[in-house]
Amino acid sequence: MKLKIAYSPCPNDTFVFDAWAHGRVPGAPRLDVTFADIDVTNGWAERGDAAHDVLKVSYAVLPYVLDEYALLPCGGALGRGCGPLVLTREPGLDLTGRTVAVPSERSTAYLLFRLWAADVVPGGVGNVVVMPFHEIMPAVRDGKVDAGLVIHEARFTYQDYGLHRLADMGEHWEHTTGLPIPLGAIIAKRSLGADTLRLLAESARTSVRMAWDDPEASRPYVVEHAQEMDPKVADQHIGLYVNEFTADLGEAGYAAVRGLLTRAAAEGLVPPLGPDALRFP
Repeated sequence: MKLKIAYSPCPNDTFVFDAWAHGRVPGAPRLDVTFADIDVTNGWAERGDAAHDVLKVSYAVLPYVLDEYALLPCGGALGRGCGPLVLTREPGLDLTGRTVAVPSERSTAYLLFRLWAADVVPGGVGNVVVMPFHEIMPAVRDGKVDAGLVIHEARFTYQDYGLHRLADMGEHWEHTTGLPIPLGAIIAKRSLGADTLRLLAESARTSVRMAWDDPEASRPYVVEHAQEMDPKVADQHIGLYVNEFTADLGEAGYAAVRGLLTRAAAEGLVPPLGPDALRFP
């Protein structure tokens, strides 16, 4: 069996999937890998992409795709202290009526931003523009936008651009809910069948554990796709986004996902989830 999968070239994804992608996970289906930005994979999932069996997407897109896709209980990104940041050139900028760049309107980052803004920007932000996440910090630095919502390794590098952290969406989420932060999910087509879905979950879980057991084995794959990222930043990135929830969402992880999507639905930001929408075969 060979399955087509799409995930990002970011270090957390290449670290997690290295063993599986290179045929080192015993009994796992072979993978045909496509690298794509999260905004691209979100769009593929919403359109019922026929080209890929497994996708890395934002948790925020789940309410739109769970009829066709199942959420795998492992392989994704969820944790604490790892939330998206709002960055500005000027410290303490009032975002009322301002232009904000975001990585995707279907991203979890944007959903967390909307929930944060509803609490702390009562006048509402102005325009929201979507751009690839690696273009956001230069756009803020160069004054093309007033603020940027950033993800991934930008947590560690924004000061290099002379930018200021206006707010941490993760801190706001954790403070108001006590739950970890759901960011990226692994989904697979339900049409694959329950047995294959369970095999996929176990393969992802084994790949994560193999990466933890021998981190150096994944380093060539991580470095190859890290887009000239400093190796120390790549290691920080992996340390932040690959954790116990990557191996298994568990009770707290599922509570965080349902909590985010339920609260967002109450604000009218996403459709409501059905009671069994997150159930895994």
